[in-house]
Amino acid sequence: MLLLVALCLVCTYKTTSAADSGQDSSRTPQLDYSSLVLPQQHIPFFLHNNKRLAKLCKEDPLCPFKDALLLKKACWGYEKSCSPEHRFSYPVCTSFDSGWANSIQAAQELFWKQADFGYVRERLSEMKTLCKPMSPGDSSLKCTSHMRFCRAVNLFLDLRSPRRGHERYKEDFLEQGEIGGHCSLDSKALATEGMHKSPLQSWFAELQMYSELDFHPLDDGHCDVIIDRPTIFMKLDAGVNMYHHFCDFVNLYISQHLNNSFSRDINIVMWDTSLYGYGDLFSETWRAFTDDDIIHLKNFDSKRVCFRDAFFSLLPRMRYGLFYNTPLVRIPHASVALKCFLFPHLAFVHLIMFICCHLSMLMRLCMTSLINALKTVLLFEVKLVDYKYKEMPFLEQIRVTHNSDIFIGMHGAGLTHLLFLPDWAVIFELYNCQDESCYRDLARLRGVHYMTWQKRDKVFPQDKGHHPTLGEHPKFTNYTFDVEEFMRLVLLAAEYVTRHPAWRAKQARDEL
Repeated sequence: MLLLVALCLVCTYKTTSAADSGQDSSRTPQLDYSSLVLPQQHIPFFLHNNKRLAKLCKEDPLCPFKDALLLKKACWGYEKSCSPEHRFSYPVCTSFDSGWANSIQAAQELFWKQADFGYVRERLSEMKTLCKPMSPGDSSLKCTSHMRFCRAVNLFLDLRSPRRGHERYKEDFLEQGEIGGHCSLDSKALATEGMHKSPLQSWFAELQMYSELDFHPLDDGHCDVIIDRPTIFMKLDAGVNMYHHFCDFVNLYISQHLNNSFSRDINIVMWDTSLYGYGDLFSETWRAFTDDDIIHLKNFDSKRVCFRDAFFSLLPRMRYGLFYNTPLVRIPHASVALKCFLFPHLAFVHLIMFICCHLSMLMRLCMTSLINALKTVLLFEVKLVDYKYKEMPFLEQIRVTHNSDIFIGMHGAGLTHLLFLPDWAVIFELYNCQDESCYRDLARLRGVHYMTWQKRDKVFPQDKGHHPTLGEHPKFTNYTFDVEEFMRLVLLAAEYVTRHPAWRAKQARDEL
């Protein structure tokens, strides 16, 4: 349990039913409050955006959120009723890049819209109804621009004759009439949403055949299976790559805000048109979102399935998306939305040397000399960790990461662990052989300090590298590093950590 609290959505409030406790039924809570899965600090913001639940809680003597009701004006920032002074947080900076904005205020607003809860507000403002219910109880379909996120009510899905093959995201998987609802469809508006048509950028390929049906899916006997439980459809990136898979998780969390729902009593359906299974090295992370296993779409094959309430989650490789394709304005500030997703709470130690096990560039030639140099500094407690999933469970990896002040590793997907570092930490990308910005930008989103090797004449590749299919490639070789330059950079990182006010406050608490 201790390890799971590194994720934002693991704190639950449990209530006991009258039948379980033997208490009088008049003392039964009006709602199952345990279905709300949020940290206690986030409850006031959720209640502000859920007036009905807030009213029920106020009237219910057994509601565990009474204290949260006192903060009546607390809001995330994307709600229409949210005043700027009451929102969860807002970026603050002292400088900006004039190529992005013409003032500090404009840069702050741009960052908030690109990488924070302002991103939610931008998507909500795009929502349009593509299939309008004609009477109460009808179906409906609403989507953001380019169908990056969609909500569906009373959705009909006919999988009696699935055209499965080798493609995970087959664009002609569904035909006319195999997906739709009893509603008035604006077919022209739907057709215009295909500008970003791409497997992991849009739901257009899956919903372009959405049809206006002449029957009520749930009421007219056309469903072999009716799913009453709220359902989330997702198209996943690479489950064996931490960087790409956490694009899935972060966008799922933002989708929860778009849908204003934070319950683990849900189904998550992996939309996959292939015959294959899915390798997932980070499956423990799903427990932050659902109490049950992920469902593969093929589980419904040969059936007509109706979903009472569903949404199609934001996708991991959207143009101008969050995390993977964020066009990040150059200001030094963290995304509050991303920190809410992670919500780290663990303790710390001093220094970790990390080997990225997802690439073949593992620093084998220089490891001993670097570690020996680090051990000469009394301030450091040094750990060399090889994050091999078969030898170290993922939750244990997170614990080790969050107990680190300086995190050192080569360029590669394993550096995504920087998401779980404490606020005062430094991520040291020891050598970025392709000068890519993905982990620098990810560190800025997370709000931890980023460093990388500065002097190219003091790092020495073994050879030109040998990719199994691409030929020469700098990622696929070993490197040696100038030890003196390495120590200079690590000591700069240590100076940053020890001056950070959050680290100093932690030291003071530990001493007490």
